[in-house]
Amino acid sequence: MSLEVMVVKKEEGVFVVSPTGSIDSDTYLVLEKEVEALLENRPKVVIFDMRGVHYISSSGLGVVFKTKKVLGQNQGKVYLVNLTPPVKKVFDVVNALPEQEVFASVEELDNYLDKIQSEEN
Repeated sequence: MSLEVMVVKKEEGVFVVSPTGSIDSDTYLVLEKEVEALLENRPKVVIFDMRGVHYISSSGLGVVFKTKKVLGQNQGKVYLVNLTPPVKKVFDVVNALPEQEVFASVEELDNYLDKIQSEEN
């Protein structure tokens, strides 16, 4: 199965990466290439919108974790939204992401970020 990846700038420093298809050992390089190009822009936030992904392998997980590591070095954040049940189960099994970094939708993430910012003021 093929993989398509769309990257959209949501606002300054915030990008949404939307893969569609299976992220496996044959296709993860498509995602990795798009993410590496994005990381050159030094984003503060990368949101992986996973609604179009029904399968993710360890290679795909590696791309997400690498993104998290690179952004973390500059106090950036990675969030995952719209995880399909099979993909959510993979993340649950590897227990790799804190619960506050996984959201049901972009709107839920926006509400969370708004709340954090209003608490700091």
